Amino acid sequence: MKFDIKPHEEEVFGLIKKTAGILNFPTFLIGGYVRDRILGRSTSGKDMDIVCIGSGIEFAETLAGLVKPNPKVSSYARFGTAAVSIRGWHLEFVGARKESYNPDSRKPLVENGTLEDDQNRRDFTINALAVCMNEENYGVLIDPFDGISDMEYKIIRTPLDPHITFSDDPLRMMRAIRFATQLCFTIEEKTLKAIAEQRDRIKIISQERISTELNKILAAPKPSIGLALLLQTGLLEIILPELFEMQGIEEKNGISHKDNFWHTLQVVDNMAALSDNLWLRWAAVLHDIGKPPTKRFYPGQGWTFHSHEVVGAKMTAKIFQRMKLPLDHKLKFVQKIVELHQRPILLTKDRKEITDSAIRRLLFDAGEDLDELLTMCEADTTTANQKKKAIYMENLKYLKQMLDEVEQKDQLRLWQPPISGEEIMEIFGIKPSKEVGIIKNAIKDAILDGIIGNNRDEAYDFMLQTAGEQGLRPK
Repeated sequence: MKFDIKPHEEEVFGLIKKTAGILNFPTFLIGGYVRDRILGRSTSGKDMDIVCIGSGIEFAETLAGLVKPNPKVSSYARFGTAAVSIRGWHLEFVGARKESYNPDSRKPLVENGTLEDDQNRRDFTINALAVCMNEENYGVLIDPFDGISDMEYKIIRTPLDPHITFSDDPLRMMRAIRFATQLCFTIEEKTLKAIAEQRDRIKIISQERISTELNKILAAPKPSIGLALLLQTGLLEIILPELFEMQGIEEKNGISHKDNFWHTLQVVDNMAALSDNLWLRWAAVLHDIGKPPTKRFYPGQGWTFHSHEVVGAKMTAKIFQRMKLPLDHKLKFVQKIVELHQRPILLTKDRKEITDSAIRRLLFDAGEDLDELLTMCEADTTTANQKKKAIYMENLKYLKQMLDEVEQKDQLRLWQPPISGEEIMEIFGIKPSKEVGIIKNAIKDAILDGIIGNNRDEAYDFMLQTAGEQGLRPK
């Protein structure tokens, strides 16, 4: 079988073929680029991995010498690899390798090998496909593990014994689930069973690498595929136990609550359909994370999860820290969405009870993330009752109209206090103190409650009144 080389690939493929001829190195394009081209996935901006029987560094330097001006070659002698960017393509070169592993590490002992050795060490059959780049067999597809059939039948399968594959490099278990999620493939039965049996090996993998794979799962069109597989294989309990704890339905006195795990997966899929924002998808994953520790049953009232959103926001910080996720504004964003996700829903319970004050406070607390918060509320609608869903969506639409009206009138979306703490200290000749906070909060509350307008003049008069109650006078 021959690989269908496209016109836009001919120049770069030609350079690889020419270099292979100069050095007389058997050379092959291998891995993800080949897979995605055959599957018809976009390869725009994709890396190409090239394996040669010889020195990958020498190959890259020779190829770079054929291009004017000469591109920079980044070489890594320790690993025998090199990379070069040409005409918008990023090419990575390595000599064919044979690997062996120490049980306590995923870092292999590497020695020179054949193409067969290199294909044997690949994680999955669909990533072991190679295309010959030499003149005599140019474009011939080499498929020793029938990866083409696995693509046709949408199967993820390891080339060799999956127990050995996953024991050697346990990150491959996460990669199997990630590929199944991204491609909507099924993990072959023996391979899936091996993940479950080898799941504890994931503990030798760095948290950063695990989180990178989890982020890729969440970035897929239907993240629930991967999250469900993580649960099925036992990996979820190890890498995200807080989400694992959400599964199950408890019943008392004939009253049960919904399964918050499967509800969450539906919310995440809803979010994936609404937004590509990875951190908004993380908010969807964690929005109900505070329910297990706040779950209570009261006779005559049923199940409650009081303040689960506040508890969940605190848990989010600990989860991000443990999982080596960003601790900057991205964490603050996810925490805000988790903590506020109930507010719009509660406001829409009864249109007649929605006050301008409540709207102002939501505008103030959500700030520039209001649109994302409302998207979270839309994703959180998982009822199968179409009548209830229609009512909820209509109420949410009404809330958005009210938010727009109050925002246009009061300009609170990116609200800044008309009088700052520094000004208060200057006006009254005082140092930082609780009195400054009392005055600032009083001004804020007066504006949000509609007692005064959002302007400096009214805020100044109100400040003088409040300060007077604290025994303060302008200096």
